[in-house]
Amino acid sequence: MKQSFFAIISFLIISSAVQGQHVNIGVKGGLNVYTIGGDNSSGYAPIPSYHFGLLGHIHMDRPIALQPEIVYSAQGAKDKNGGDLRLQLNYVNIPLLFQYMYDNGFRMQAGPQFGILASAKSGSTDVKSDYKSYDVGFSVGVSYVKPSTGFGYDLRYNHGFTNINENDASKSFNRGIQVGFFYLFQHR
Repeated sequence: MKQSFFAIISFLIISSAVQGQHVNIGVKGGLNVYTIGGDNSSGYAPIPSYHFGLLGHIHMDRPIALQPEIVYSAQGAKDKNGGDLRLQLNYVNIPLLFQYMYDNGFRMQAGPQFGILASAKSGSTDVKSDYKSYDVGFSVGVSYVKPSTGFGYDLRYNHGFTNINENDASKSFNRGIQVGFFYLFQHR
């Protein structure tokens, strides 16, 4: 129900913003470095992984833009003390970023992110039932796009607000940095 509500609200915001605006569609991908913060965070270390997906870049009123995305993101954490624990949480994340664009190609960005848990494994064991099916967070970062080519770079911090544990005995939250590349088709 919460997922459907968020999808409908996102669709309404995006469709009302798109009318009469310049829209670019693009692809993106890159490196994730995620961990889990919260009550048991002292035992977790970050794991490097990846993300890839699609983005829309909607020029509103110069210098403001809206950038909705849909991104597959491999996240999780490992045992800080070198043990066998390796928790792999895979999400389909839907960030909705508001951007301030500078004339030189740099952009500052921030906005909410909604994640849908696609899979969860501890080693080879499926543990999806131990985790909530969604995650709500906030993203903040910077990006640069070379105006003449449409190629760009992205650096972002994602901070989850949802306790991802299905049982509320302890609190755990997704935390991560993303470094990526993107390409905007027909960028101008």
